[in-house]
Amino acid sequence: MNATATTARTLRLGDGLEVTFDERGDAAESGGTGVLLLHGGAGPRSVAGLAGALSEHAYVVTPVHPGFDGTPRVPWLDSVADLADVYLDLLAELKLDAVMVIGNSIGGWIASEMALRDIDGRVKSVVLINATGIRPDSPDQVIDIRTLAPAEIPKLSFHNPALVPNPATMTDEQRAGMAANQQAMAVYGGEDFFFAPKLRRRLHRVTVPVLVAWGEEDGIFPAGYGRAYAGVFRNGHFKAIAEAGHMPQIEQPGAVLGAIGDFVDTVVRPDGD
Repeated sequence: MNATATTARTLRLGDGLEVTFDERGDAAESGGTGVLLLHGGAGPRSVAGLAGALSEHAYVVTPVHPGFDGTPRVPWLDSVADLADVYLDLLAELKLDAVMVIGNSIGGWIASEMALRDIDGRVKSVVLINATGIRPDSPDQVIDIRTLAPAEIPKLSFHNPALVPNPATMTDEQRAGMAANQQAMAVYGGEDFFFAPKLRRRLHRVTVPVLVAWGEEDGIFPAGYGRAYAGVFRNGHFKAIAEAGHMPQIEQPGAVLGAIGDFVDTVVRPDGD
């Protein structure tokens, strides 16, 4: 499949919920296969480049988590587990039954919850990119960004300082949008913000192959946290991404795509089926 134009869609999934997503390719022509790409706290633009590259090989759906980028969030949708259920419903609505779920940061947490809850077997593999979600080995293994000044968070998130966003160059609308996104993320994260207390001990139930790709220079969630994440899955695999921080799909897109390709070729479809 060649890279395709992006189509924005909104679907109503019941109980007042609407989900907006970018679609690359045609669900009807995908044969039920595809990639669900889940963004982190930086919003859907942080995975747009990855979505475009993946669309050369697959049908790609990139939702906007309700409450992000000005989209509405219904009151009952207030946890990562709820988002996981919503996206499983979205896969069913799109008639996708053989899906790779890829998630960065909180998007990876959602992907982990989806793999746990997927009673219909639609999720065939998972890629976690500097994901949150599991309780750390110790409180000092990671940094709780709620303790940081807002300006410090991007500095710790990127290896390349040239990529650190400069709020001074942003419009008031852009700054307000970023603040609203962080508020939505805080709602979904709940009291513990970046992990679910019991998720770590439940993930051994996930039987599909899981790749944990990790930017080695993440100043908030270090590589040790990523290695621990990979270790809780039955079929977990860890790949370090050099010279990248919390969003390696932005800093080292080629390395991330290469890691996903190797994972598909050697683990997901080693026989080329």
